[in-house]
This record gives sequence, structure tokens and C-alpha cells, in this order.
Amino acid sequence: MDVLEKCRSWAVEQLRDGGRDCYYRAIGATFDGTAVDFEGKRVIMAASHDYLGLSADPRVREAAVAAVRRFGTSLGGSRAVSGSLVLHEELEDRLATFLGQEAAAVLPSGYQANLMLAPLLTEDHFVFSDLSNHASLDEVIRLGDAEERKFLHGDMPHLEELLASTADKAGKLILTDGVFSVDGDICKLPELMRLADTSGARIVVDSSHDLGVLGPNGAGDHFRLRPLLVTSALSKSLASVGGVIAGPAEVIHYLRFHARTALFTAAASPANVAAALAALEILQTEPARRVRVLDLAEQLHNGLRALGYDTGTSVTPVVPVLARGRERCLRMWRELCRAGVFTAPMTYPGVRAGREVLRVTLTAAHTDQHLARVLGAFEEVGRKEGLIPRTPQGGHTPVRIVRPAEIPAATANSNGTGALSARAGKR
Repeated sequence: MDVLEKCRSWAVEQLRDGGRDCYYRAIGATFDGTAVDFEGKRVIMAASHDYLGLSADPRVREAAVAAVRRFGTSLGGSRAVSGSLVLHEELEDRLATFLGQEAAAVLPSGYQANLMLAPLLTEDHFVFSDLSNHASLDEVIRLGDAEERKFLHGDMPHLEELLASTADKAGKLILTDGVFSVDGDICKLPELMRLADTSGARIVVDSSHDLGVLGPNGAGDHFRLRPLLVTSALSKSLASVGGVIAGPAEVIHYLRFHARTALFTAAASPANVAAALAALEILQTEPARRVRVLDLAEQLHNGLRALGYDTGTSVTPVVPVLARGRERCLRMWRELCRAGVFTAPMTYPGVRAGREVLRVTLTAAHTDQHLARVLGAFEEVGRKEGLIPRTPQGGHTPVRIVRPAEIPAATANSNGTGALSARAGKR
């Protein structure tokens, strides 16, 4: 059989199914990080993980432009042979300190940062992975030679059973997301650390969705516990593109010379590295942004629940709205776009069949007016689909977003932008 035949048959099936028109859609323009031009209409962008609203910040944009003027658009090769820019090393030093680790390595993408773990997964080792981990953590297991043992999502007794059934002296590595990218819940790091201590395992946490949002300093350290290694994407709170892996200096040094994902890839672009540096500075000096995105997330969760929606177990700015079926999920996405809100439809293989959700995220740049429009669109579409009652039933279980006690409560002004609006007006 022709190796391309699968592509033709899949294309025919997808045309008949009509589901693919919800993905890879072109955005004509962006507006202040809160809205986009979609099919000639300005709609609220509620599908971005630009949590702190920094992708449109003038300081971040100018840092990227200045880096291009100084270093050009590309290093032209891998850092191993073409050299590193001082920007790469500065970002690595800053991120290592920020994450409480000895050293860090910056990669062109968050996906690649996780793939950099592959040399640690040798054939005499075992790797334990949460069933809901990001695809990049699944992929690194395929690249490595360690024996995989998956545990049910967040099920510590199941993990304990798997660890106990593994030879005491065997090398063990536990992989987990910090905040799970679809369900929006937080890993049980204290329990994971306890199990790791008793079994001799090491832990790697992917902090892509908690960096910049959780923890007293925004470093994702919600439990103030330090795993062996931390990975993260730079495309969320750091408003750029890239990834980082941070940990003990000897481990990072080893991976630089043994991980093919680092050795044989072009360096992260000067513009992206400079943007991440600028965003990191803002993240550390403007905690009101974290407060704002947490406030909005709590209001979004509870507004949707008051309408009759189920947002699952999330206690973070990742807000999954259970759609109850693939066809309904895709249909609701289209209807929400028509109502002026761009969301993220999550269907198989992004989620298991039967767990389809519309993932909704607002950023620190969104206003209370944006929030009201999002809730209004969900009310209109949900009633049309029969997913929520015609009139609110009340009595919903409220969600309380996780917050570090050290961050004071936000004080928002009349348009809901709080301290951010005053700062923005001075730019």
C-alpha cells in the first residue's frame, strides 16, 4: 500500500465529518492581547495561555525588536557548534535563579524542553507518568529506553502500588504536569514527594501552566517544594516561544551534551529570548498581574457554574467547560465564535473520547467587560444547545482559585483592570 494512502482516506473522512474546520484557523490581527480578527470580525480571544497578558506589552515587543536589531533574526545553527548568545546565557541564569535551581538550559520550544529528558531514561530504569500528562512527556518516554508505568490521573495509591512493585534498587523517575493543561487541576506534589522519598524515585515537574501564575513569587512553586527537575514553556506567562529545563548543574551539563533535542536543533531566536527576558522582569516586579488573572479565573469559573456548566476539578485559570460529546463541542465552538468569543475545542486525541471540553482562559489584560461578554455568549449558546437550563438554577458549588497568602487581594477599578490600567496609561 502507498504510504500516503492513509492521508487521502483521512482527508475524505474529515471532509465528511466536518470537524477539522475548527482547527488551524487563520487569525487576521490581534488587539492588545485580548481580541483577534477572526473571519473579518473582532472576537474576544479566550483560548490563549498568555496568562499575564504580556504578549502585547510594549516593553516585551520593544525588547524583541531591539534583539533583532542587535543580533539578527537567527543564530543560524545549533548552540553547540554555532555558539550561544549572551541573551541565551542571561535568560538561563535568570530562570535558574527564579526557579530555585542551580542551572537551566533554554530550548526553542517547550515540547523540546521535555524531550531533553530522554537521555535520563535508560533501559535499566523505570518511568512513572500521570495518565493526563502533556503529550511531550509521553513523547520523551517513547524516545527513551526506560520501562513505562502509567498511573491513573492524580491517583496516589495507584502510583504507590506501581512503585512498590518495582525493584528497590531500580532507577525510578516520576513525570507530572504541575497544572494539567486540560483539566486545570494541580498535581499532588507533597504526596508525590513523599512517595519519591520512600521509593528512591526522582521527580520532574512540567510547570508550563503554573509558571508566572502560582506560588508566592510566581515561580510555580505552589507547595514550596523543589523537585529534581523543572521544565516549562516560555509561550505562556513569558509571552514568547521556547522552553526551559532547570535543575542540578551536573544534570543540565550532562543533558546539553547527550540530548539530541539540544545538540541538533537551531538555537532559540534572539527575539524570542529577549521577549522572555523582558516578560520575566515584568512578572517579578508586577505581582498585580498574577492577582488579576486569578481574580478573573475565579469569576469565570463561578459565572459558568452559576449558569449550569460543569468546570470540573480546576482551581486555576485553565477553565474546562464540559461539552458532553464531540459533535456538540465543535458545534458550540462555532456558535461561540459567531457570538464573539474564540475558545479552544478539546477533542480526541487532545482528550479521551467522552471527555470533550471547551477550554477557556482569560488573561490579566482582559477587563470585566470582556468577562461579561464571555459569560453572555456561553449563556446564549448553552441554552440553544440545551446544555444548561433556561433559567439559572442556583446552588452551584463555588470554585475558589488557589492563591498564595503572600499576595494581597486585588482592588479593581470600574473597568476591572485594577492596578494594570493605571500602569498601562503611563506607557
